[in-house]
Amino acid sequence: MINEICEDTADRMRKSIDALKQAFAKLRANRAHTSLLDHITVLYYGVNTPLSQVASVSVEDARTLVVSPWEKQIVPVIEKAIMASELGLNPVTAGTVIRVPLPPLTEERRKEMVRIVRQEAEGARVAMRNIRRDSNHIVKELVKEKEISEDDQRHAEETIQGITDNYIAQVDNLLAAKEQDLMEI
Repeated sequence: MINEICEDTADRMRKSIDALKQAFAKLRANRAHTSLLDHITVLYYGVNTPLSQVASVSVEDARTLVVSPWEKQIVPVIEKAIMASELGLNPVTAGTVIRVPLPPLTEERRKEMVRIVRQEAEGARVAMRNIRRDSNHIVKELVKEKEISEDDQRHAEETIQGITDNYIAQVDNLLAAKEQDLMEI
């Protein structure tokens, strides 16, 4: 029973790490990367569809993304969706190909992005602590119902704390790597 609680705790924390990685991928550094446009959806035959399902996205050079729609009539829709995203990008259309140049980041914008990254990381840490609290609460309920002993409770709480420390260290490592990536010129 305790092993199941610990596995559930680790699984939930792993999902929080995955969510943090996705949030970090949306924040662009100095280089073009296809994941920058992953969250953009376009209206395709009346349905909001991810950009990756209506076009191919590739990197032309370090500062330019190329979007190649599979159907010609969707080009203006994709262009509007990229402009409407909060990324601050201005796509340029050349026939059926959309080029998305990435403007260089200013020092002020870099610092603002580092602040946003730190907020995302703190949100992930809070999520980890909430998961730990929930797991510890379940263990305490098991003690109240006399399904496990107090020694088992202590052991379970130590294990849960170890799992939490491990995942918080992963958050810190991801944060340090992203900060370095953003501040790199």
